[in-house]
Formats: sequence, structure tokens, C-alpha cells
Amino acid sequence: MNRRTFLKSVPALTILAAAKPNLTEAVKEKNDSYGEAVTAALPPTDLQPIVLVPPQTDGGKSVLAALKERKTIRTIRDEKLSPQMLSNLLWAAWGVNRKSGPFGQVGRTAASASNSQEIDLYVVLPEGTYLYEAVGHQLVPVVAGDLRVKVSAHGQGGDMTKAPVILIYVADIAKYAKSKFQEPGMRDVETQKSYYNVAAGLIAGNVYLFAASQNLAAWFHNCNKQALAAELKLRPQQRVLYAQTVGLPA
Repeated sequence: MNRRTFLKSVPALTILAAAKPNLTEAVKEKNDSYGEAVTAALPPTDLQPIVLVPPQTDGGKSVLAALKERKTIRTIRDEKLSPQMLSNLLWAAWGVNRKSGPFGQVGRTAASASNSQEIDLYVVLPEGTYLYEAVGHQLVPVVAGDLRVKVSAHGQGGDMTKAPVILIYVADIAKYAKSKFQEPGMRDVETQKSYYNVAAGLIAGNVYLFAASQNLAAWFHNCNKQALAAELKLRPQQRVLYAQTVGLPA
């Protein structure tokens, strides 16, 4: 089988990641400090954590077909995504795809500088906003209530305010100092900016390909950074970067 035939035959989700995130206890222990730090930093809410159903890691259109159909769709219905589709979306975006990644951490479906995993992915749903915790594949409550209307950078959200899912990309600069491989760029402010912007773009690209493979609409856009930082009660080391709206096309 030649390379062209192989690429046409492999489903998009299989290319995005080749292994299900069934973590062993040993792998979980490696990442416990990250999970505990995230949970400790979050404000209390009336929301309950959402343990996502296991993601499906095959199916959908081929990578080449998804690339051909990848586009921005800004008109999105208010119909909720199924629990399985939401799980698949978040895993494809920024989930764990291998137990043993670089520098003693798990591997993710998108690359990051020195595997620092500096992007925090917040998930805005109609009932509240959550932090996606890849290890454990769950949503940790952050803020109760509907924040969709506050996402728009211009105060007029349009279809954004009724879309079932909005992803908020937040860079956590503090994670660079914790990286086990401290190359010079990890301490340089300008280099850090390039790193976290590229990391956010790689995750957004995963979302676009997943959306194309599943006939969903996706829209990567600017957002109200100041308002969201206040609502999410972010630490000074965290930076709101972008948002991405996902749902069924109108």
C-alpha cells in the first residue's frame, strides 16, 4: 500500500491520535500534582464535575476528506451536542493519546513546547463553564451560569450566544517554569508568546479537522479577554488567548 492510499483509508480521528487514553495508575500518579493544582485553584460552584464518556478514536471521514472540507462556519444551531460527541470533540482537541509522552508526562493530541502542556482549555456550556482535565477525561466546574454572551470581543455575539459549546484557550505561563526540559526559550517572554500561540493554533486545528470529519460547524475567533479573565478568576500567570465556537451548522 502506498502512502497516498494509506492516508485516504485512515479515519481522521485515528490520525489525530492512535491510542485510547486508558491510563494506568502509574501514569495517573505522574500527573496527580497537575490535577490537584488545577482543582485547588478553582472557585467553588454549584456545578458538579462531568466525567466524560470514553472517546471514540476511530470513525469519521478520512484526513484528506476532512482537510478538503475544513472551513469556518459562523451560523450554529442551539442544539446540544450528545455526550459522546462532546467527549470525542474534547479528546480530539487536547486529550491524552498515549501513556508515555516526552519528559515523563503523558502525550496529548496536540504538541506543546517541551511538552509543557501550557494551554488550559475552558469549556463554556449553557449551564456553566468547566476546565477540561485531560488526565481523567473530565470537566471540572469553574463558574455556574451562562457565560456565552460575555465571550464576544465586540459585545454582539450573534450565533455565538446560543452555540452549545465555546472553547476558551488560556495560556498558563507558570507551566513553562515547571517543564522538565528547560531550554532557553522557556524563560524568554517573547519566545513564550510564540510557543503558546502556536500551541493554541495546533489545538484549534484539531477542532477544525474533527468538526469537518463529523459535519459540525467550527469558528475560531477573538474574545473578550478582560471580561473572561475576570469571570474565570484567572491567576496573573494565565492569559486568555482565543475562543472557538462549535456546534451543529444552522
